[in-house]
Amino acid sequence: MNKDIFLGQFALGFYLGCVFLVIACYNYLRLKGELARFRRHLSDKLEIEADTMKKIKAEQETLRKENEGLRVKVNALNEIPDRKLQRDLEVYARAEKRMLINAPGFAPAWETAKSEAHSELAEEEAGRAAPKRIFARLFGGGSTATAALPNRDTNHTTDAEPSRSGAEH
Repeated sequence: MNKDIFLGQFALGFYLGCVFLVIACYNYLRLKGELARFRRHLSDKLEIEADTMKKIKAEQETLRKENEGLRVKVNALNEIPDRKLQRDLEVYARAEKRMLINAPGFAPAWETAKSEAHSELAEEEAGRAAPKRIFARLFGGGSTATAALPNRDTNHTTDAEPSRSGAEH
């Protein structure tokens, strides 16, 4: 009768249930360990990302301050008279290009005025004519009250064009 208890249908079902219980407990413990590992991994990743974001924000703030300092420096340098003249010259050059493209009657008159100003400067540099800019500044004509384009009858030049006219022709 002892043998029938250990080999009976109930006993075999119990043994089979115990095997499934051991397999289920093994998988439960394995998955619980894996979940703990994933939590540690997630925690480490969040810490690394927080440190990275902190570094990025600090670098961004540093770059913002550096950019502001450079902007102030550029503005200060642009206020130097030579730089201001160069900037004005660049503004005039860009305006000239736009006018040549957009205004149909502007180009011939502008080219004529530039060639006349260039020939006046060439004469002044060669010593055949007195520099008008110097006399205009010395004797009260220092403001830029001259015409934007000189008349064909008189030979006037503007203060903004002399340093650029040599590069044009």
